[in-house]
Amino acid sequence: MNTLQTRHTIRKYTAKDVDEMLLNRLLETAERTPTMGNLQLYSVVITRSKAVKEQLAPAHFNQPMVTDAPVVLTICADYRRTTVWAEHRNATPGYANFLSFMNATTDGLLYTQTLCNLAEAEGLGTCFLGTTLYMPQIIIDVLQLPRLVFPVATITMGWPAENPMQTDRLPLRAMVHQERFEDYTAERIDDFYRAKEALEVNKNFVEINRKETLAQVFTDIKYTKKDNEAMSKSLLEALHQQGFL
Repeated sequence: MNTLQTRHTIRKYTAKDVDEMLLNRLLETAERTPTMGNLQLYSVVITRSKAVKEQLAPAHFNQPMVTDAPVVLTICADYRRTTVWAEHRNATPGYANFLSFMNATTDGLLYTQTLCNLAEAEGLGTCFLGTTLYMPQIIIDVLQLPRLVFPVATITMGWPAENPMQTDRLPLRAMVHQERFEDYTAERIDDFYRAKEALEVNKNFVEINRKETLAQVFTDIKYTKKDNEAMSKSLLEALHQQGFL
């Protein structure tokens, strides 16, 4: 069976280190990922030092896997390398803009997914941290990222010390549109989310958070309008500082 069908997000790791030769092989193989214009608009910062992990942890709400994992990988949208190359080859770069950030972010995220797939095929466990864009300035400062380099993804990696249950997924029909986009009606939403909302783990999630629906947990607690707007402001400020706005 394809490993993607059986994969789990791993947040607990054994003390066994991730061999440098193995990691480099995975990183190099992942370079075959398709990229915009074959420019490879990404860089990876490898963190093994406990001290640096502890500095990065507040950017990820001090989730324990950041300091516990043998390796933390910060994937960055990187237009600096291409810009410096152009400047040293009698070319005039024009990448200090939002479109270039989006292109580099796309490259970085594609690379991230390929790397995770390769690592998990080797038996390693990974956890994608969705917190990377929440407080990017901390990461920028800790890793000393220069202009036109911006963190877009963080992966913790190590040998699994747990075997958690798989999380649920929406049915394919919720994502796939034939020929044209078909907007969502109340009936379609009921169909798409019925199984997810019926799971005992999700019903318990609603109960312990004292909400009426699972959607309310996400809108009122996990990803609130107030927090999203505040973090959007910080994100835009960091993008401006790094030269993409």
